[in-house]
Amino acid sequence: MAKKIVVLISGSGSNLQALIDAERQGELGSGTITLVVSNKKSAYGLTRAAEASIPTHVRTLKEYKEAGKTREDFDRELAEYIKESQHPDLIVLAGWMHILSPAFVDRFRGKIINLHPALPGELDGAHAIDRAYSEFKAGKRTKTGVMVHFVIPEVDKGKPILTQDIPCLEGDSLEDLENRIHVVEHQILPKAVKLVLEGSLDLN
Repeated sequence: MAKKIVVLISGSGSNLQALIDAERQGELGSGTITLVVSNKKSAYGLTRAAEASIPTHVRTLKEYKEAGKTREDFDRELAEYIKESQHPDLIVLAGWMHILSPAFVDRFRGKIINLHPALPGELDGAHAIDRAYSEFKAGKRTKTGVMVHFVIPEVDKGKPILTQDIPCLEGDSLEDLENRIHVVEHQILPKAVKLVLEGSLDLN
């Protein structure tokens, strides 16, 4: 029986594309992407989803704030929409640039995973690649990495599922490091999705 995956994005959707390609190649096991949600109307990932005939949903925090609603209202109502329309087996944050509050996370505890371009316990939060590169240039770092982890209310603190080290190489530009990180992201995110859906991991 197919297991439903909902993917949340905010931008170009290159990691979404990696998941779409993996599903086509049978690399997500029983997983199938049933919905792509974006909090940005202009996100190119919406085009990627449409080209793959995957339904999309756009919901922006700006609209909520203009209506006098809160961030928690946004999270709670988005969680309700996803729950009622999809009953997902897994929610994947793939470049989702909005910190989810407990109003969302607690509805799907153990069923939300996130891709973060840093190793566990390092460079939590935004701009992790930029910060890793700055530390490398300052002689304070020789490697960084990528992890996929379960989502809890504390940002980037959930239990790791997969991690991979990435060396910072002499002569690297920021773009060089970014490109190497993105290649690894596209490799380990589908593997992590498959592991979770197979029940190969403790979800708690």
